[in-house]
Amino acid sequence: MKIQEHISDHLDVFDIGAPLQDVVKFFRGSGYSHVAVVEDRKFLGVLSEEDFRTIGEKGQLADHRNSLETFYVPQDASWLDILKLFADNQANLMPVLDQEASVIGYYDLGEVLDFLVETPFFNEPGALLVVATGAKDHSFSEIAQIVESNNAKLIGAFISDYQNDIVQTTIKISSGNINEVLQSFRRYNYTILFGNMDDQFLEDLKQRSDYLDKYLNV
Repeated sequence: MKIQEHISDHLDVFDIGAPLQDVVKFFRGSGYSHVAVVEDRKFLGVLSEEDFRTIGEKGQLADHRNSLETFYVPQDASWLDILKLFADNQANLMPVLDQEASVIGYYDLGEVLDFLVETPFFNEPGALLVVATGAKDHSFSEIAQIVESNNAKLIGAFISDYQNDIVQTTIKISSGNINEVLQSFRRYNYTILFGNMDDQFLEDLKQRSDYLDKYLNV
């Protein structure tokens, strides 16, 4: 299924000459954060529900052009680009534009998240790992090689954090040979930030620590 199949074309798009009372009804009845505004059927911007609270209900949208923001997604945008724009603009409704700058519909944040949950990364069984390494050493091809050399399947991977030249990568693999995969990541100087609780390396460390505690307490 393509993300474009989740474009909703039944929600309101307001002309710049629309009375503010119509916009009031939209926000009160929908719970959405933004709504698209057009002029001569071309995208002009979006009005946020938060800004609308300070405007009042009298007059027209045209009286508040300066309150419009200009974010949107093109019709061929990927789900990653769509999610980023949702996050950057703290929105739960995103206008979608065609090549002629006409609004063809919206993405609803909830529906986009539902789409992601149905992707193999989320719905295929497997183990989640989070590993960290220096930015200069980060390589998706190396990550794939480490996983596959241990007869595990790489279901998906993405950069989940990047701070102070340290890259964190979230990885999903088939659950077989998880301990071998973890050991290989350590041999390649990756730090394991999150892994299965049955990681044999961690269990061995725990047993040695317990033994040392008993020895010191003798």
